[in-house]
Amino acid sequence: MRSAWICFLLFLSSAAYAADTTGIVRGAVTDLNTGQPLVGANVIFSRTQGTISNAKGEYLYRLPAGNINISFTYIGYKSESRSVFLNPSDTLVVDVGLMPEINEIDQIVVSANRSEQKLSESTVSLSVIRPDILSRGQITDAEDLINKTSGIEVLDGQASIRGGSGFSYGAGSRVLTLINGLPVIAADAGNIKWQFLPLENISQVEIIKGAASVMYGSSALNGIINFRTADAGLNPSTKFYLETGFFDNPREKRWIWWSSPRIFSSASFSHLQKVGNTDVGISAGLLYDNGYRKLNDEKLGRLSLSLKKHSVKYEGLAYGVNLASGLTAKNDFLLWEDANYGALKQDVSTAQDFKGSFLAIDPFISLSKTDRFSHDLRMRLQSTGNKIPSNPSNNSNALNLYSEYQGWYKLSEIFKINFGVSENVSRIISEFYGNHNGLNLSGLLQLDVFPFPRLKFISGVRFEYNSLDEINDKIVPVFRSGLNYRIASYTFLRASFGQGYRYPSIAEKYASTSLGSVTIFPNPSILAESGWSSEIGVKQGIKMGKINGQADVALFYSRNSDLIEYLFGFYPDPITGIYNYGFRAGNVEDSRVYGSELEFLLNRNFGNLNANLSGGYVFINPTEVNPYTSQSTGIYLKYRRKHSGKLSLSADYRKFQAGIDMFFKSKLLNIDDVFLSPTTRETILPGFFDYWNNHNKAYFLADMNLGYKINTKFTVSLSVKNIGNVEYMGRPGDIRPQRSFGFRISGQL
Repeated sequence: MRSAWICFLLFLSSAAYAADTTGIVRGAVTDLNTGQPLVGANVIFSRTQGTISNAKGEYLYRLPAGNINISFTYIGYKSESRSVFLNPSDTLVVDVGLMPEINEIDQIVVSANRSEQKLSESTVSLSVIRPDILSRGQITDAEDLINKTSGIEVLDGQASIRGGSGFSYGAGSRVLTLINGLPVIAADAGNIKWQFLPLENISQVEIIKGAASVMYGSSALNGIINFRTADAGLNPSTKFYLETGFFDNPREKRWIWWSSPRIFSSASFSHLQKVGNTDVGISAGLLYDNGYRKLNDEKLGRLSLSLKKHSVKYEGLAYGVNLASGLTAKNDFLLWEDANYGALKQDVSTAQDFKGSFLAIDPFISLSKTDRFSHDLRMRLQSTGNKIPSNPSNNSNALNLYSEYQGWYKLSEIFKINFGVSENVSRIISEFYGNHNGLNLSGLLQLDVFPFPRLKFISGVRFEYNSLDEINDKIVPVFRSGLNYRIASYTFLRASFGQGYRYPSIAEKYASTSLGSVTIFPNPSILAESGWSSEIGVKQGIKMGKINGQADVALFYSRNSDLIEYLFGFYPDPITGIYNYGFRAGNVEDSRVYGSELEFLLNRNFGNLNANLSGGYVFINPTEVNPYTSQSTGIYLKYRRKHSGKLSLSADYRKFQAGIDMFFKSKLLNIDDVFLSPTTRETILPGFFDYWNNHNKAYFLADMNLGYKINTKFTVSLSVKNIGNVEYMGRPGDIRPQRSFGFRISGQL
């Protein structure tokens, strides 16, 4: 009995001792100007210890006594740190007011230099899309998201930045798409698999406008689009939505072919959580689209998983794996039946069931120490499959293994260095393209120089080597340089020059097929594209009373040689040698594109009302040039527009959200002659010539969204896209969606 009492007393004394060695830190996080509480602000004590502020901006946390460093962070505000001493059994009150920062200008990006830097310090034009754009606009498709970004147009899957690309029938992309910095271009067609890009767990999308081949290699001739996924925070986060909607009738009543509403539905789920020292993320997305066009429906599923382990023993060491996968079953729309009654009906001779698959497995390991060095070793094993059940001869399977090492060192306060090597091995098994083996090797070296506190200068070079079926290409060097000068506290002047290079895709060299009246011929002797782009720009932070934001103005100029275009002509069949009419990729254009771009974002608080106004305008002059005189021929490049603009207004008031997005695009300047020539136009696209003459004009679109927060966790919203039910066209024969209505319920737990 006595021993039991002794154990009990020892337990009480140890508990009292444990209690005496801890204390409580509590307080409130507020807006320094307005005093309003900041809900969900991060209060961080260490890598594994922290909390977030509640609905009143308050926080509370128990910690071991001693010296404590506290960091307070909140999106749109400057971070603050406090160092305090916590006595045992004490309660310490630490209140903090955060200062609103200049919107966007100080956010961190990685795409421009492959290392973290502030957006304002970039030497190239770089736009950032935040994930709230996806939720507010009820955007479920990456192509739709990018197409609504200033300075970019996507024509039937082909992305063009500032007029750098036209339309190439789904083969080859001059814009390189990445997930977390790793290329996601298909190894066979060299195109972007928009439908498989994981939008469920995006932290931000970064877009470089201009040649980026030095930093990212071939296919970045016209720029890059980098989808960055989110990491787990200190607290678990779960987000989801369920959406359904329908297409309205088009303005042209003769085009209505359906007797029941054309329905679309989608769902999304993502969860992020720390489990010990491991960040875990899982996300999934589903889509079912009836299609507003006949024989153009789609079913889609995506699944992503991420695991990231932070080493306890070695500070700054992290390793893990990311996985992205998807399946789709759909009918791609190629040619309409006719312009009079069948513009929204696919020609049955070109309609084919398509089944696609995508899988990317990305192991990685990184070691970094803030502001001193970083080492990253990453790989991507990517598989894409295209199956046409009704026409197996067009099936294709592509497998590629990409690996890279990237290093960064701060040599001194004046010099920093980026370096790296990469290898991409690809294998294509296809009756459509034939079987092929490809190899790409590259090396990168870039020096960042800071001769003065306000001035940054960069200079870099990349060497590229390509081999296809053991036929070796020459080693190609490409160069870049740029500077950024901070004229004033929030005024940054930049200038840049960058060379670009793109090796032809397998599809451009070897695609051979017939779809209805369209025949595609191979061209194994096609040459690589090359070029350069330059720009000068100013980024200006704006702070006027309660208005803050930023504006960016840029002037740009680019030249390209041996551009690859699909041309209609009289070509020999690769097997029989018999000549026939059809399309074939060829090097036909030397081009020049110059112009200007304006982007801006403004934010203003009116008590409980928070309003944002953003937009952009781009002017381009895209012409062919004589390669011998370097003078313009007066012929416009195909599938470009001189003017495009966007204006968006969004507002939050208590539990209500509202927004409107407006878009303007001028007419297409030029298209393929085959669609206009009297001898061919009716064979390929019946009725198109008259439709083109009457409808190739500027158009204006507007989308609207309304939302209501039921509580802190759930929101319902309504979106109306193409409010005016405007009839407009993408590439020839591609009538874009009429007005549609979508209803969504979303949650964040």
